[in-house]
Amino acid sequence: MAEVVALVDYGAGNLHSVHNALKAAGAEVTVTADPYVVRAADRIVLPGVGSFKACAEGLRAVPHMIEAMTERVQVGGAPFLGICVGMQLLADRGLEHGTTPGLGWIAGEVRLIEPSDPAIKVPHMGWNDVAVLPHAKDHPVIEEGEAYFLHSYHFAASDGHAVAAMTDHGEGLVAAVAKGNILGVQFHPEKSQSYGLATLRRFLEWYP
Repeated sequence: MAEVVALVDYGAGNLHSVHNALKAAGAEVTVTADPYVVRAADRIVLPGVGSFKACAEGLRAVPHMIEAMTERVQVGGAPFLGICVGMQLLADRGLEHGTTPGLGWIAGEVRLIEPSDPAIKVPHMGWNDVAVLPHAKDHPVIEEGEAYFLHSYHFAASDGHAVAAMTDHGEGLVAAVAKGNILGVQFHPEKSQSYGLATLRRFLEWYP
């Protein structure tokens, strides 16, 4: 019986493109706002674009969804992938439009990108390198490559060991975080062509 990937539907703008990319990578995907489906899923993917505040409020507006995700991921050990703002929501808080609580699964906060060089434009938009850190070289999902980014805020992790990969945009920015069965990527695998599809395939084959 094929594994079921629950793609959490809470009004995130990149839901359909992530759905198509997961299907292209070979996943059997269920797009769902039903916490019971999430509790029973083999894997969970949390998409997200836009502001941290809007995404956090949208996720909290789905009855019992955060509890179901926490139970399945934190207790049940299901592999989890957060994409773009879906990754940022793993943090303790976001500082966009005030302070908004995140899931608190990986310690840190999401702050505005503030390059010291005024020639560096924000948002960070376009193709950029994903550089895997030495302690994460053996991670089964994250590999070196080039991916598509689009964000104005970045994940400032409190625990450097949770940072799996970095990119550079006038300063070092977190490209991926990893902690046990939890993985988050700042880039958009659904827009990153062969590198993105390969990342999703490795996620689907990952048994942490």
